[in-house]
Amino acid sequence: MNGSNDVYKTSRFLYIIEAALEYFIALGVGGVYLAKLTTAVGISDSLTGILTSFVSLGCGFQLIAIFIAHKKPVKRWVTVGHIVSQFLFVALYFVPLFEGVDTGIKIVLFFILMLGAQIIHNAINSPKTGWYMDLIDYDKRGSFTATKEIVSLISGIVFSYFMGYMIDSFEMAGNMQGAFITGGITLFVIAVLHTLTLIFSKEKPAPEMQQKINVKVVFSGLIKDKSLYKVMVIAILWAVANYATTSFMGTYQTKELGFTTTFASVVVIVSSIARALVSRPMGKFADKKSFASALVICFSIEFVGFAVASCTTPENGKILYPIFLCLHAIGMSVINSATINLIYDYVAPERRTVAYAFQQTVAGVAGFLIVTVLSPLVTLVQNNGNNIFGMTVYAQQLCALFSALVCAVAVVYIIFVLKKMKRASAEEVGEEKSE
Repeated sequence: MNGSNDVYKTSRFLYIIEAALEYFIALGVGGVYLAKLTTAVGISDSLTGILTSFVSLGCGFQLIAIFIAHKKPVKRWVTVGHIVSQFLFVALYFVPLFEGVDTGIKIVLFFILMLGAQIIHNAINSPKTGWYMDLIDYDKRGSFTATKEIVSLISGIVFSYFMGYMIDSFEMAGNMQGAFITGGITLFVIAVLHTLTLIFSKEKPAPEMQQKINVKVVFSGLIKDKSLYKVMVIAILWAVANYATTSFMGTYQTKELGFTTTFASVVVIVSSIARALVSRPMGKFADKKSFASALVICFSIEFVGFAVASCTTPENGKILYPIFLCLHAIGMSVINSATINLIYDYVAPERRTVAYAFQQTVAGVAGFLIVTVLSPLVTLVQNNGNNIFGMTVYAQQLCALFSALVCAVAVVYIIFVLKKMKRASAEEVGEEKSE
C-alpha cells in the first residue's frame, strides 16, 4: 500500500482532513457553545444534559448501519447523509433567532434538529469508518489514527479560540444574534469543505464475497461471537463514564464556575495540546503492545481526571477544571480509537462494519440512559440549593465521582478479562471467524 502505485494515498490524506472538519462541527454544537444556544432558546440545565447525551443516543442509531452497510459502494449515500446531518447541525444556530416564536416551539424544534442530525450522522458513521479504515495498513492503524487525531486537535485549537473569542465579543457588545449568525455561517462553510473531502476520496472496491453478504447471516453469526461481547463491555463502560459527567459540564462552566466562552475555549486548547502530545506515542504503544495494554493506562488516567472533577468548585474551578480536562483528553488519546481497533483485532473482515455498528448502538443507548437517570438528580440537587447534609455539593461533582468509579471498574475488567484474550493477526482474524 505504500508503493509508487498507491492510488489511495490522497484518500488517506483526505480522511485526515475530513476527520478534522467533522471535529470542528462537533465542537461547534457541543460544550459551552451548545450551552449558549440552549440558554438562548430557554432550555434548562437538566434538559441540556439530556440534549448533550443525544450524541450518545445517536450512536444507538448505528443499528441502522447493520441493514445498509452491505450496500456497496457506500461513498454516494454516506456523502448524502453527511450533507443532511451537518446542515441540520448548522440550523441549530438559527433557532434562537426566531423572534416571536413560542419558547416551547423553539425547544421542540431544537430537539428535533439535534436528534435528527445525530440519527443520520450515526447511521452512516460505521460504513464511513469502514470505507476509510480499509485504506490503511493493518499494522499501522494505531499510528495513523494518532496522526489523524493530532491534526484534528491542533486545528481544533484554532477553531475553538476563534469561536470563543467571536461569541464573547458579540456578547460583550450585547449582540448575541450576531454571534449565532456568524457561528452558523462558519459551520456552513466547514460543512461544505467537509463534503468536498468525501467527494474526492476514493473507495476500495469490496471483494465479491462481501458484496453478496446476507445481512441476516452475518448478524446471526455476530450475536453468537463471545469475543465481540467481551470487547463491547469497554465501549459501554466508557459511554457510561464519559456521558455521566461531560453531558452536564457545559452549563457547569458557564453558570456555576462562571467561565467566559473565551476562557472555556482556552481550556479546550490546552487540553487539545496535551492530547496531541501523547496521541502518537500512545498509538505506537498500542500497535506494539496491544490496545488492551494502552487502555489500562488511559482508563487509569481517566479515573484520576474524574476524581479531580469531583473536587472542582467555583472557588478552585479555574485551576482544577483545566487539570481535569487535560487528564480527560490524554485518556481519550486511545480510548476512542480503541473502540474501533478492538473490533479489527477480534472480528472477521466481513463482519466488522456490522459489529462496530452493533457495539456503538448498545454503548450509545447505555450512555443516553445513564444521563436520563442522572438528570433528575442534577435537578434535585440544584433545586435544593446545592446543599447535601449541610455541605455545598454541586450535582456535577457527584456525576464525576460516579464516572471515576466506572473507570476503576473498567481497569479491573481490562486486566482480568480483555488482556487474557488472544489478539489475532490480520490473517488469523479472517480465518478464525469464518470457520
